[in-house]
Amino acid sequence: MEPGTFRDSLNFDNKIVVITGSGPGIGQAIAKLFVEKGATIIIMGRRKEPLEQTSKILNEIIDERGMSSKVREFPGVDVADEKGVNEMFKLIKEEFGKIDIVINNAGISGPVKSFTNANFEEFKDCVAIHLTGAFWTSIRSLEILKSGGKIVTISTFFTEENRFEQRPYRFRTPYTAAQGAKNRLSEALAWELTSKGIRSICINPGPVHSDRIYKTVYPKAAAEFLRIGGYQGLTSKQIEIAAAKLLPLLGEDQQLITIAINEIAREIAGFDNSTTISEDENYRKITSDMLLTIQEIAEKIQNNTSKMIVDGEFLTQEEVATMVANICDDKISRLINGRIIPNDRLFYPVKPFVATSPFEKYVPSNNIKGKVVVIVLNTSSERDRDKINEISKAINTLNGKQVVVLTSKQANVTKLEDQKIQFVNLADESNVREILRKIKGDLGRLDAVIYLTGDYDYNISLQSLSRNAWDDLVDNFVNIPSLITKESVNAMAPAGSIEEPSKFKGSEGIVMIIGPEAPTGKKISGLIRARSEIFRGALRPYTATVNQELRDVLGSKIRLYLLLPGNIDGHKPKPEHLSNSILQLLSGSNMERNESIFYLDENQNL
Repeated sequence: MEPGTFRDSLNFDNKIVVITGSGPGIGQAIAKLFVEKGATIIIMGRRKEPLEQTSKILNEIIDERGMSSKVREFPGVDVADEKGVNEMFKLIKEEFGKIDIVINNAGISGPVKSFTNANFEEFKDCVAIHLTGAFWTSIRSLEILKSGGKIVTISTFFTEENRFEQRPYRFRTPYTAAQGAKNRLSEALAWELTSKGIRSICINPGPVHSDRIYKTVYPKAAAEFLRIGGYQGLTSKQIEIAAAKLLPLLGEDQQLITIAINEIAREIAGFDNSTTISEDENYRKITSDMLLTIQEIAEKIQNNTSKMIVDGEFLTQEEVATMVANICDDKISRLINGRIIPNDRLFYPVKPFVATSPFEKYVPSNNIKGKVVVIVLNTSSERDRDKINEISKAINTLNGKQVVVLTSKQANVTKLEDQKIQFVNLADESNVREILRKIKGDLGRLDAVIYLTGDYDYNISLQSLSRNAWDDLVDNFVNIPSLITKESVNAMAPAGSIEEPSKFKGSEGIVMIIGPEAPTGKKISGLIRARSEIFRGALRPYTATVNQELRDVLGSKIRLYLLLPGNIDGHKPKPEHLSNSILQLLSGSNMERNESIFYLDENQNL
């Protein structure tokens, strides 16, 4: 960088900067730039060795330049771990007394697979690190983040930069949901922290050269394409087993690869000691070829992505560090406080997923006759129970076969009228799977599942939330909707679809998530609107990604719809508008349209 450029003018002397996820990669590049500009750096991460490497690099810079800056390591700290983060900030306060900048950088690739085949624990872990980690680190930092401080959150380019244009990111449902909510969280924090003189900004740097992409995300996506599309006569399960063990071999020594391939080939073939040499050799060749195919597909994904960038180049980690440092400049941070900065440069055309209604004018349909509908309720509010009664009456009026209500607590279903009710642990993967499949077996079909998230109090400050309260919100508005969606789709599809994805083709059914309502009232502050968008911001990109996988990857006719009652005018949602929208979607009249996210326009005359 030539003297006199903007980056050269940055100065962070005597500033204390906390960077999460500070091992090799973007976190390390950010730490290097800040220390070069005079900052004291606090680095943290789950693994000790990467942090030691970063610390060594930073201390070498300090020694070479004779700087007074310091480096403090916190190895073994996971941003999703409440106690670990609490203890870290307690020690930072004791040692330094204050901090000036927090960079929420920690992240993992998470599961890269179709949502139908995803493990619920992996989903939750990914959301916990990306979303809850950013939330809790930000909240705890406020105890020592002084006026003029900045919270910079690094999010993703494939997510919710725009509430009305969704970018589905197939095979990445937990990542997409977490990033969408993280964008909106950063905005809400900006509104909350103005009185403290603290700024919150989110940056979406776009495609970046990193090992996470080249050695993890792209190869995992390539392996998932093979699992779904098939490979040389192997079953999907065999492909999955082989791919899981082949992926870590990428970039390894050929001798090590050969040894591992021999072991993998024997495992996927299920051979015993009586296997002939020719049979054994055949599976070794298949396994070896599969590794090459995964590499080829991964490179194709990378090339396709680069073609959507104006100059065809991914950003370097150093360029991301430059953007982050510039954002932390006092003048620039004031100009962009509360904004999502989309630096991705990626031209990614998307289908229109958002609409204000599933119909131009509501027309009752007899297509609902004989259908089995399951309604899932995880809240105890009287308003949500009224919604269920309204929905159930509407379905029964059109001769639906059966409405079943699933809930986790007795208190949730008091005052429900004439409903068939079953209790289930909505956070238990096996329990949810069992009950949905039992309903289908007992009633002969499962046509639709509707999950009501309920609402949360937009008047409650994010800063006042306990960790348990936040975790409950994430479960109710992110984790449990994903579990209900996954298990509903798998129950609707033919038996064995998970093991053989080709069976999803042509399967039919409808899943609906009734999300939190928009704020109501004549004068709604920006703060209230920002808080209300956090979890709507998780559900929108999640819905878009699920539908892309269902339609474009699995060839299924099952659809996920997200209905968001209320509107920007602050009008109180109309119960009949919600129930009529549900009926219209249940009839299947919207099945050929792309729109799957509906802001229910309460001004519309039905």
